[in-house]
Amino acid sequence: MNLFWAALSKELREQWRTYRLLVTVIVLSLFGLLSPLLAYFTPQILGAIPGGEALGELIPPPTVVDAIGQYIKNLSQFAILFAILLPMGSVSGEKERGTAALVLSKPLPRGAFLMAKAAAFGLVFALSLLISGLAGYYYTGLLFEFLPFDRWVAMNGLLWLYTMVYAGLTLLFSTISRSQAVAAGLSFAVLLGLSVIGISKMVAVYLPAQLVTWSATLFIQPETAYWGSLAVSTGMLVAALLAAWLIFRRQEL
Repeated sequence: MNLFWAALSKELREQWRTYRLLVTVIVLSLFGLLSPLLAYFTPQILGAIPGGEALGELIPPPTVVDAIGQYIKNLSQFAILFAILLPMGSVSGEKERGTAALVLSKPLPRGAFLMAKAAAFGLVFALSLLISGLAGYYYTGLLFEFLPFDRWVAMNGLLWLYTMVYAGLTLLFSTISRSQAVAAGLSFAVLLGLSVIGISKMVAVYLPAQLVTWSATLFIQPETAYWGSLAVSTGMLVAALLAAWLIFRRQEL
């Protein structure tokens, strides 16, 4: 266990030194802050554009639902982008540079090596969504109304799990391949494939993307729940990490 904490500390320091932690927190926090502002001021911005007065008048007055929708759309899109870009070289890059063999000779168990990386990404996204969530909650309340805080926390928790599914898959692909581009490409392929499969409404309710829908319905239809999507998403994350460990333990570095 001590080796795991040492490895996790190393991963977090690396995230900080390479500015990945800082950039992720800043970008997601900015979108969390700007989302309710964009929802509130979009009609006024359009009305201020020369020739855009008529278009601005066609847009109905913004509501708190618009602020929630803007927040979820921005955070889900950019969090997924970071979930693919951050882990894509986490293992393949270290294998390519030879640092993985050096670190594992300490000795550090390969399972602890991988789980420390997964935990570091989980903490990075948790911190980012915490700050963006607080900023978004405050400005949504300031411009519209203060929503139930427990539902706001649950909404961000669902977005975190949605993000971690793709972070776990990218970590798996980074373990399998020796190329960061291949790892990112495979993750984007899975994202695209699940989007195509999700066209079927019967299947869509079990896919990770349904977590994004659930996060929105928490305020509109709080009695609606998608436990199947939650179970499948959790299973995909656990399966990806388990597969990464089973493959990595047999690899020659």
